[in-house]
Parts: sequence; structure tokens; C-alpha cells
Amino acid sequence: MPPLAALCLALAALPGAQAQESDLRQRLAERLAQPDATGAVKAVNRGATRPGPAKAAAPKVRWGYTGEGAPERWAEIDPANRLCGVGTRQSPIDLRDTFKVDLDKIQFDYRPSGFSVLDNGRTVHVAVEPGNHLTVQGVRYALTHFHFRRPSEERIQGKQFDMSVQLFHQNEAGRLAVLTVLLERGDDQPVVQQVWNHLPLEKGDTQKGLVPMDLSALLPSDPAYFTYMGSLTTPPCTEGVLWLVMRQPVGISAQQLAIFEKLYPMNARPIQAGSGRIVKESL
Repeated sequence: MPPLAALCLALAALPGAQAQESDLRQRLAERLAQPDATGAVKAVNRGATRPGPAKAAAPKVRWGYTGEGAPERWAEIDPANRLCGVGTRQSPIDLRDTFKVDLDKIQFDYRPSGFSVLDNGRTVHVAVEPGNHLTVQGVRYALTHFHFRRPSEERIQGKQFDMSVQLFHQNEAGRLAVLTVLLERGDDQPVVQQVWNHLPLEKGDTQKGLVPMDLSALLPSDPAYFTYMGSLTTPPCTEGVLWLVMRQPVGISAQQLAIFEKLYPMNARPIQAGSGRIVKESL
């Protein structure tokens, strides 16, 4: 019989020892459960299991453009992104097999406005003060913000461009219209340069513009455009978005391209299925 067990039995036989028996057994169990000289732990109850160390919760995957958060996994990493995987009106698409029709010209009412620049970790985001609008198909939309993509998410007959600017507008009913201006290597672009001049030094920071920005300087001289119904190109990939893609690209210098490339070499969602959608193009 092990010495500690014999001692326990002997003490239990003494007068008045019964009251201490339960406490002694508990201490004996704790002693037997301590590691011996070899580091092994003696089992008190072979059917019992000791709880293991608590596991730290796995960090939530952040959506992005590469790795575990890449576009093909957006629908998996958050139930709110379901449409990214099952939607039938997703963007961007390749603008081909278009219907050439006499589209109403987009009426722009862009004027010099205050702005602020945010590097949000996925793109350069520019918030614009109220006062800028466009009107298309008889509906007026107010500009809220714009951001940049590299390369362009939109393609024309399979051709992808160096970058693009996506300008987000909203009407009184809450419907979205996104205007895309395609950028290709050429001359300096004044609006782009104004944004780059105000890039924050750290991701997550915002820098306010010192001089009002005139977004009319970003528009191409040719008013022709493509239009179709699509979605946001970022989670949650909400559908019902009116897309307006200017057909003529605007120049951007090699140096301006290089600045964005250093920050975001690639932040464009891949082309999505057209799913039989009608794409109209200006004559």
C-alpha cells in the first residue's frame, strides 16, 4: 500500500478524525496529481480528464484582394457578403456586345468643393463636401465620395486600363449611381495630383484639403459613356447600382501611377459574369 494512502487510513481510525477525512482526501488527491520527478502526472481518477488550456479565438479574416481575404472568399468570411458569391447582377463586367443607342448626355454640376483624403488600408478614399451633382435619365444624384482602383475594374472589349476613379452618387430615394473615369498613362492629371498632395502619412489617417477641388477637371472631353445595372465591387456587393463608365480614358502620368502602385499594387475585383445583362453605349 502506498505510504500516503496508509497514513490516511491510520488517521481515519483515530478519535475525532472523521471530520478531517474529507479534507485529507482532497489534499491527498491534489498531492497525487502533482508531477513526479520525471514530470509525469499520477492519475487520481482514471476516468477524469483535466481541462486543457483555453484556445484563443481565431482572428476574423479581413476582406481584401490577396490571401485568405481575396475576392473569391468574400462570401465565405462573412454571411453579410452572401451576394458576393450568389448575386446575378455583380460588378465589374467586361463591357462588350453593347447596344449602341442615343443615350441622354450626363449633365454634370461639379464645382470647386472642400475635400478630405483617407488612406483606409484598401484604397485612397476622398470625401467631398456637398454641392456636386450629376443628372442622368432625368434623375439627380449627389456626389458623396470617390476612390481609386488599380488596375481598372472595368474593361472595354477585354481591355483593362492602368487605373480608374469611381465616383459615388446617391439620389433622394437612396439609389446609387457610380461614375467611372478610366485612367491611362499620359500627362499629369491635376485632380489626381491634388489628392496625392494630401495623402496621409499613416493608414487610417485623414488629411483635409487646403484648396477646393474642381472635379470637372477629372472628366474626359468626350461625353460618351456605357451604362448597365450592377453592384458594389466591394463587400457586401449590394446590387441595384447604376453604373456609368466614361468611354474616353483620361491621362495620368507615370509618376502619379507609381505613387499609387507603391501603396496598392492591385486592388481591383475580378470580372464578374454578365448574366445576360443589357449594356448600353452612346452612339
